[in-house]
Amino acid sequence: MGKRRCLVRRLLLAALILLLTSALGGCQQGAPQPVQPAQPTEAKLINPLGPLVLPVAGIENGAVKGPVTVKVSYWKSNDEAIGLIAGNQTDFAVLPVTMAANLYANQKDLVMLGVHEWKVFYLLARKGVAFTDWTSLKDRSLYMPVGKGQTVDILSRLGLIKAGLTPDQDIKFVYAPPQEVVSLFQAGKIDYAALPEPYVTLAMKDNAGSIVLDYQEYWGQAAGVEPRVPIAGLFVKKDYAAKNPQAVKDVAQLLTDATNWCNSNPDAAIEQAKTTLPLPAAVMKASLQRTEFKYVPTAECREEVKKYLETIQQIDRNAIKQLPDEGFYGE
Repeated sequence: MGKRRCLVRRLLLAALILLLTSALGGCQQGAPQPVQPAQPTEAKLINPLGPLVLPVAGIENGAVKGPVTVKVSYWKSNDEAIGLIAGNQTDFAVLPVTMAANLYANQKDLVMLGVHEWKVFYLLARKGVAFTDWTSLKDRSLYMPVGKGQTVDILSRLGLIKAGLTPDQDIKFVYAPPQEVVSLFQAGKIDYAALPEPYVTLAMKDNAGSIVLDYQEYWGQAAGVEPRVPIAGLFVKKDYAAKNPQAVKDVAQLLTDATNWCNSNPDAAIEQAKTTLPLPAAVMKASLQRTEFKYVPTAECREEVKKYLETIQQIDRNAIKQLPDEGFYGE
């Protein structure tokens, strides 16, 4: 009888151990892991209508591809770009760095991924008009595209101030569409024009004038940095970046590859670009000699951009009302 009880106890103990082992095994497996949301395979990008159509040409014609298919649309004015961003009509945007910094100050919903336009602005003098230095502009008018507070406007004001002149007092600034500035310059109606390529090449056609100052070289000398300006780059909506980190990396890599493709295949890039920027191929090709497109990730150009924005704010606080914090600088 005692042996039987002992056997029963042993069987019960074995069963209990087996039950406990199974329970512990189930605990070790843990609760089901949450399913990670699938990264998007498509994204929307807005891009300015101008020289920056060239770096996205490879995306447009399918020569450059990646895990994310990017649909590119083009904006013609700052107000249009701001409306598209505010209305959640895009995920990514190619924007002037100054414009993006001011948008960030208002909403803090943009993150800079990189800069890819570094050289494009030049000062032209009409044929027969002398230019020695910035003081040559005293009591003259300077025509330029876009408006006050943009890249070439700020760099011009910096040069004038350092030369001892007072902008808007010693020199008149006139803002007009680039095509209009080119027409006036070609007609000999204006002496000085500050333009980006390819409008520089168009303005100099038929020996109407010449380049008298490279704004990138001037900025390098004035700021003690490389002779290049962080003009425009790639930005992403902050909420999109938080939800789709891999897609952000993929799109940044896509623009990197497309920029490199543009530099290696200028004729093909120009052929594609003429569908959105209808200029003669010869003009576009000549303009590339004075243009620098190179995608530099934020991690590698953060300090350059900071110095640039700080300098702009020192010249004109209305141009950069608030310097962006670290949240502006993505990786």
